[in-house]
Amino acid sequence: MKISNWILTGSLLLLSACASTPPTNFYVLEPLSKPSASATDAEKKHLIGVGPISIPALIERQKIVTRTAANGVEIAEFHQWASPLKENITQVLTHNLSLLMLDDVVRSYPWGAFGSVDYRIIVDVVRFDTQPGKFANLETSWAIMNEKNHQILTHGRSRIEQPLSDTSYTGTVHALSALLSEFSRELSLALVKIK
Repeated sequence: MKISNWILTGSLLLLSACASTPPTNFYVLEPLSKPSASATDAEKKHLIGVGPISIPALIERQKIVTRTAANGVEIAEFHQWASPLKENITQVLTHNLSLLMLDDVVRSYPWGAFGSVDYRIIVDVVRFDTQPGKFANLETSWAIMNEKNHQILTHGRSRIEQPLSDTSYTGTVHALSALLSEFSRELSLALVKIK
């Protein structure tokens, strides 16, 4: 009799613990919503490939990672990326460059189904994180390569930081999307100079 009471009590405690678990929220990075210039009717001039892109192992996970004080990090249990972060970053950069480079065709890596490309943009993300209530950071090294002869035409480092007063995860994702938009503009300017 006592054992069955213990089993019943344990089951009720387990059920109450499960019932109090908060739901998991999923997020995606948002691309630019509209082009900055009007499209031309001319034939597309160049094929531009975006990728491959590498990201730090620290953030290459489903759970969103934010910075805390004293070089700490917080890995959110109930706030996660809806798709792999590296793929989401690649998709956003591709979409943004498609809007910023209206005379060109922009494809994500791998682009085999679309044939070869004229230029390839390689991006190594060094830092892509936020410290809620303080700042959002994007730091990359990148190169634009002529895909025909594998010659590097230009390269650089980008470091973009902006204040972040919103401490919510929605605010965090919005800030990271804004950083990618600014980085996309930098890449588009670099592309214009080499063409």
